[in-house]
Amino acid sequence: MLLDGSRVLVAGATGVIGAAVASGLVERGARVAVAGRNPTRLAQHAADLGGVPASRIDAYDLDGCADLAHWAADRLGGLDAVVVTIGVAAFGPADTQPEPVTEHVFTVNALAPIAVLRGALAVRPTPGTLAAVTGVVAERPQRQMAAYSSAKAALSGWLTAVRAERRSQGTVVLDARLPHLDTGFADRAVAGTPPPLPRPVPLDETVDALLEALESDAVLLAPNGTGGVTADHRLPQPH
Repeated sequence: MLLDGSRVLVAGATGVIGAAVASGLVERGARVAVAGRNPTRLAQHAADLGGVPASRIDAYDLDGCADLAHWAADRLGGLDAVVVTIGVAAFGPADTQPEPVTEHVFTVNALAPIAVLRGALAVRPTPGTLAAVTGVVAERPQRQMAAYSSAKAALSGWLTAVRAERRSQGTVVLDARLPHLDTGFADRAVAGTPPPLPRPVPLDETVDALLEALESDAVLLAPNGTGGVTADHRLPQPH
């Protein structure tokens, strides 16, 4: 997908990663619409990007999340891609995490992103690229992060299934399994204290890699073992 001139919805644009992705897209010539939870940051970010369309979303309003792609397509005159960066962390032993925390983690990290992307599938024509940030924990669940890891794994599994369903239609589905980044994300957890975490990967380099993955129609972005991330363009074989 050529980013220059493309029309892209970024959901989660009031977060550090989402804001950086939206800014990077605009710098590469894309027309963007942004959505996020914090109204103050959303308005400021939209203004900083030149007055792009902006919509506040609530992860618990799943119908509103599902309507987001239609709103963006209307504002942009069509929609070529949707990038979802919504997420929240929680830490602590699995047997001590309260049910409301687990529900919140699954709603924000799985149900809301799925609702946004499911809504995009109903837009005609369907956006050519659907992407979501899952995280390396989707494939390597971590201790003290049971709910967070499993919620991200659920989102990753949904992406894999949709990729198989839409392969014949040419829809690209990108699973961005990002490593620990220098965003302060862990310090904003809704519960618990982070366990020892690996050295963070630079945000700017990772966002650049994500944008390049979008432009090259990659299906997976994952840590490469050398302190960065690498895109994979091979489609998984259907089972």
